[in-house]
Amino acid sequence: MIPTLVANLAGSRRLRGSKCCRKAAMKFELIDQILETSPDRVVAIKNVSSAEEYLADHFPSFPVLPGVFMLESMLQAARCLLSEQGCDHMMLGEVRALRYGTFVRPGETLKVDVQLQKSVDGIFTFKGNGYRVLPGDLGDPATAVSGRFTMRPAKP
Repeated sequence: MIPTLVANLAGSRRLRGSKCCRKAAMKFELIDQILETSPDRVVAIKNVSSAEEYLADHFPSFPVLPGVFMLESMLQAARCLLSEQGCDHMMLGEVRALRYGTFVRPGETLKVDVQLQKSVDGIFTFKGNGYRVLPGDLGDPATAVSGRFTMRPAKP
């Protein structure tokens, strides 16, 4: 957790128990907090803790947030944005140009910035970036993940 980032967030909201996360199909919530939201953009954080079970296996001597969890963090943020617009039960359609940069380790934070690019026939295209933020906001955030993806309604 990065106390300086969280302490300076007037008006931010916790996600636990919120409408957007209750609707998520996942059994776990990766997003810890929404920092900003607008009709076409959401910024959220995922604090990486050494207590998270998957880190014991990924990797035992060098624990890092798995790349698929970085992507899932962007998807959960996008799902929250769509839920606020009345588009519930959305799922991943496709991923394009996904790139990974730096690792995010325990004690660090993944800050995701997801922007809605377009919407056509109920399919939403997003551009997402995830940045590693060091404890105490030291240094410039380094890109951990970036790419484009689509969300579409889940089929019944």
